[in-house]
Amino acid sequence: MTRWMALLPIIALVALGGFLAFQMNRMANSGQGAEYRPAALVGKPVPETVLPLLEGAAVSDKMLDAKTAAVGKPVVLNVFASWCAPCRLEHPQLMALKAQGVKVIGIAYKDDPAKTRAFLDELGDPFDVVLVDREGRAGLDLGISGVPETFVIDAYGTIQHKASGPIITDQDRAELVAAFQKR
Repeated sequence: MTRWMALLPIIALVALGGFLAFQMNRMANSGQGAEYRPAALVGKPVPETVLPLLEGAAVSDKMLDAKTAAVGKPVVLNVFASWCAPCRLEHPQLMALKAQGVKVIGIAYKDDPAKTRAFLDELGDPFDVVLVDREGRAGLDLGISGVPETFVIDAYGTIQHKASGPIITDQDRAELVAAFQKR
């Protein structure tokens, strides 16, 4: 009897492992695995979150207002961080967007402003304006699942497109530009 009691924890661990494997398989088959990235805010206004500018002490009363976005023109909003390796990979595509004349607003997510400035000095600055989200509040309001994430916002402040993950290829950038130009 005591031998069976000794095997009980092992049996419980095997059962738990089987249950977890079953759940992970079920999520992967239902389309809600790692590739599932909802774009719940597409079609809705950009959240009104107070964020300081990277340069200077001015504070924006919204993520996009007269200080950060040209009134009546679409913008691309990119959430990035200096500590984010995929953000480094997508940086050349952001520079290419800037070269194409696309207005790009950056939000430095959970980052030290000095490290953000060093990151931009090292790689180049593709942003027309950089806002700082040290506590991650804007990230929560935007519903991001991590960095980088990129949004196309129309002239009326409505989110029209969301790209989760890095914009790495020319095709990725072309899709973003196409969404931008439709606005």
